[in-house]
Amino acid sequence: MSETATTHSTPSAPPHATWHALTPEDVQRQLQAEPGGLSADEVRQRLALHGPNRLAPPKRRGPLLRFVLQFHNILLYVMMGAAAITAALGHWVDTGVLLAAVVVNAIIGFIQEGKAEAALEAIRSMLSPHATVLRDGRRLDIDASDLVPGDRVLLAPGDRVPADLRLVEVRDLRVEEAALTGESLPVDKDTRAVAADAPLGDRAGMAYSGTLVVYGQATGIVVATGSRTELGQINRMLAGIRNISTPLLRQIDRFGRILALTILALAAATFVLGVLWREHAPAEMFMMVVALAASAIPEGLPAIMTVTLALGVQRMARRHAIVRRLPAVETLGSVTVICSDKTGTLTRNEMTVQRVVCAELDVNVSGVGYEPVGDFNIGPHVVDANRHPSLSLALRAGVICNDAQLRDDNGVWQVVGDPTEGALLVVGQKSGFTQHIGSAEWPRLDSIPFESQHRFMATWNRDADGQSWIFVKGAPERLLDICSFECTDAGDRPIEVDTWRRMANDTAARGLRLLGLACKRAEPAGAQLGFSDVEHGFMMLGLVGIVDPPREEAIRAVQECQRAGIRVKMITGDHVETARAIGAQLGIGVGKPAITGAEVALMDDAALRRVAMEVDVFARASPEHKLRLVQALQEDGQVVAMTGDGVNDAPALKRADVGVAMGNKGTDAAKEASDVVLANDNFATIAAAVREGRAVYDNLKKFILFMLPTNGGEALVVIAAIMFELTLPLTPAQILWINMVTSSTLGLALAFEPAEDGIMRRRPRPPGQPLLSGFFVWRVVLVSVLMMSGALGLFLWELSHGSSLETARTMAVNAIVVAEMFYLLNSRHVLASVLNREGLTGNRVALLAIAACVPLQLAFTHLPVMQGIFGSTDLHLAEWLKVLGAGLMVFFIAEFEKFVIRRLPITAKLAVV
Repeated sequence: MSETATTHSTPSAPPHATWHALTPEDVQRQLQAEPGGLSADEVRQRLALHGPNRLAPPKRRGPLLRFVLQFHNILLYVMMGAAAITAALGHWVDTGVLLAAVVVNAIIGFIQEGKAEAALEAIRSMLSPHATVLRDGRRLDIDASDLVPGDRVLLAPGDRVPADLRLVEVRDLRVEEAALTGESLPVDKDTRAVAADAPLGDRAGMAYSGTLVVYGQATGIVVATGSRTELGQINRMLAGIRNISTPLLRQIDRFGRILALTILALAAATFVLGVLWREHAPAEMFMMVVALAASAIPEGLPAIMTVTLALGVQRMARRHAIVRRLPAVETLGSVTVICSDKTGTLTRNEMTVQRVVCAELDVNVSGVGYEPVGDFNIGPHVVDANRHPSLSLALRAGVICNDAQLRDDNGVWQVVGDPTEGALLVVGQKSGFTQHIGSAEWPRLDSIPFESQHRFMATWNRDADGQSWIFVKGAPERLLDICSFECTDAGDRPIEVDTWRRMANDTAARGLRLLGLACKRAEPAGAQLGFSDVEHGFMMLGLVGIVDPPREEAIRAVQECQRAGIRVKMITGDHVETARAIGAQLGIGVGKPAITGAEVALMDDAALRRVAMEVDVFARASPEHKLRLVQALQEDGQVVAMTGDGVNDAPALKRADVGVAMGNKGTDAAKEASDVVLANDNFATIAAAVREGRAVYDNLKKFILFMLPTNGGEALVVIAAIMFELTLPLTPAQILWINMVTSSTLGLALAFEPAEDGIMRRRPRPPGQPLLSGFFVWRVVLVSVLMMSGALGLFLWELSHGSSLETARTMAVNAIVVAEMFYLLNSRHVLASVLNREGLTGNRVALLAIAACVPLQLAFTHLPVMQGIFGSTDLHLAEWLKVLGAGLMVFFIAEFEKFVIRRLPITAKLAVV
């Protein structure tokens, strides 16, 4: 769409022109772009027609509305409901704490939404602020926003392309397009027209807005500005994508709604039965119903959820994953599919020579990256490269015919210059050859720089004996045209072209980028090296296979994710052969076809949904293709994590359930659109973050499994009192005290639980799975009944033996709290026994929480101030022993239930959790 000009009455932008498929002459004619540039009058007319060359800012909600909408959240509704109840009961401290938590949550959401909107600002900042143009026959430096279609723009190294250009004159131009296309290396440009359906990365005659010129010069005609550029199209896509809720928030939302309806129905039924059946006074029944509602609402859930997620953020930060949105912590743990970029995430982003083919040698090179450490292997044997003259000369040629530099920066090896040339320096240094430009040994006398139309680079050098040599490196098919001989360890011989072509095809099939190396001993015909000197008579030295190798830790991380039931898919802008080969090395898409972006574009949504699940490697993918793939997977019910680093990844990052951007080489647009930023750009960090996310979800479920029986036990006590016309065993104030103590001290400890063994051997939980399974409901009912039995039993026992109502109620409160202390230890493992050292002492925070809860209960029972507030009274040692017995009853019955569950067949056991 960016290359399809808007239809209007002037010829400056013809309808439906696919600029990359037109010749420069056609473009000049259709846009009326004269060689001397547009006139001032024509510029004014076109600027009025097309508007300035800038991306329009999105429509935004005002800050007040954004802040108010932060309260539209089921978790905050629960907290505000709890605050209303505590206010109705006159507990203003509790009300203040709950309302403060509501406001803090809203402020956090307000800030995070503001950061998300910065993604659009990051894309707009990529537009070049200045441009060099020809107008009225003069060269001018203008503000890039003043560019119009038909302007003639001049490009030089270091320039950011200011608009979408059709190149009409090119001299050795290379453009860094990784942010837009995902191509791992700078792209050579020329003026040739290509097919209309050519993917973005193959449009050599185009230079796109926001990309960077790294080498050479060019002149281009502006064909699209502002929102009509490729960058503008991505901006529109990003602005049109709405943030989706996370699986956890959807579960909590469902859970909260069901719980709220249950509480309301229970309260209404209790009120009606109490007034109509038991003939209690409406005012008395209203206070009982308030107590019932207070006992059932999980006031601590939002706070504990926030604390648990925040602890997950801290643990992920220690593993180099910076979380920008709290719910993303848990979302990572629930992903079923990870769509990953290739370059720098799964690979090292350091080009490495892996294969050198000479006339009689096929050599594999070990070692990865820019550190010059590795061996040369022929078959299973390590060889000395210098003992093979043909191999040694090929490596020497790659280092001499080279403009890059290899540097050791405090133990970190870096390449200055073209990454492919850097790979040749590294493999040369592995053999001990450290030649560089201007060296006294083999000095360079002249050179022909690489040009895309010639597809080779040549240098003229002189050896220590004063002999002249001409070295050439470039496209193998180009070098085969100028070579008459081939080099062997025994000397030169006539070249066998078919053998070299077969080896070139074999190397390319492995996903390696190919370079040919050749030389001849000769003087240039003139005083300088010219193209006529590079036409014939050369000796073929070898073929070099270069690749951006996979990270070793990424290979292990992919395997770990696959064992955890997570599908890993690679979506890259690179060539399909390279993507397929790297995928095979990583264990992604082995034995399956790779699909290109062009094939994706031809599929309807239904077909893409099928293909998205069946295929794991996607190459030459544009921003639209990536976005469609993420949407197709989500429509299939998958929870999708998307990784990326370029502006082309931003729409898919925003649309994914969790977007993961690269921190080192990622663009600002990608980081701002993401939920998580990897500080080390390493896929292995994602696998570690998935593990942390699963642990966070486990801990949230453990807390809910711990918290609900407290509420359930209290509710059952109140219901039993109403149904059997008993004196209320717990007052509303005492109920709130129990909830505060158990949630604020005991429940918090479960947020610190370490990940359980085997957490990454589980299958991902189904996205539609409810927060509470049938087994969890059973566990909540069982423990609730046990707590109710202990508390109500002691209450009735004390009353029947002549104790005061205050003593009986104090016993009931302490019975529930002590049972919660013991049940906290039960809750550390859902099924595993805690009757061992690890189970009882493995979480120090749990022990500290119990230790903190004990003095709180002693204060509740024995401090006169607390007795005055809550109606409690002193207990004697015998009474405390009864309370302890009620707690131990809950602990041992819960452990026995686990023992029975563990003895079930494995299929039944899996069903319950």
